[in-house]
Amino acid sequence: MILEVKDIYTAYGLSQILFGVSLKVNAGEVVSLLGRNGAGKTTTLRSIMGLTPPRSGSIKFKGEEIAGKPPYQIARIGIGSVPEDRRIFPDLTVWENLDVAIKSSREGGPSWTMERVFELFPALEPLQNRQGGFLSGGEQQMLTIARALMGNPELLLLDEPSEGLAPVVVSHLGQQISKLREEGMTILLCEQNFRFSLDLSDRLYILEKGEVRYEGSMAEFLKDEDSWRPYLTV
Repeated sequence: MILEVKDIYTAYGLSQILFGVSLKVNAGEVVSLLGRNGAGKTTTLRSIMGLTPPRSGSIKFKGEEIAGKPPYQIARIGIGSVPEDRRIFPDLTVWENLDVAIKSSREGGPSWTMERVFELFPALEPLQNRQGGFLSGGEQQMLTIARALMGNPELLLLDEPSEGLAPVVVSHLGQQISKLREEGMTILLCEQNFRFSLDLSDRLYILEKGEVRYEGSMAEFLKDEDSWRPYLTV
């Protein structure tokens, strides 16, 4: 098991968002965290990444407790984050956005290089000298994922990657994430659009009002519609 989140409670000030959320991600899995807007998906990822530390509970990465650690330390030990709002550097070129994120690969792991990133996202290669602020939404999303990969993470957190993108771009992005899955990348994918997750995920969790309401394999999910339909917008 690469990630174990156990019984975390997270709040913003006096507003309690998560109520005892628990989930697990095994190495090489793609696990989806689904739910309507405001269900607590992004807060869960922010808790894992240390951006909004939980007030109680445990978060272990490869057996090491990381709850309460600052985000830069969590990134250094092998967790990459792709936030919902992308947060590229708009005044830097595509090449510069990637260059600032370079980090040495871990022992025994494949190394992400500019060349390898451009193989995964060929649309970015001819845009190397274009500033990030002049990219389309889909291009910015590809750049954000590529930038996270340049840090050679062992676990990738993807927050609403399909949000605000045209259907054809969403389809293309799904194909690229599928390639990452085939290469053995471990991914925790946060999505409102469960259809985007269908072909990508091994297992899934559904959040509603800050609590896990459903968990299971994708096969179980597809057979058990009555259990999850109340918690998703379909």
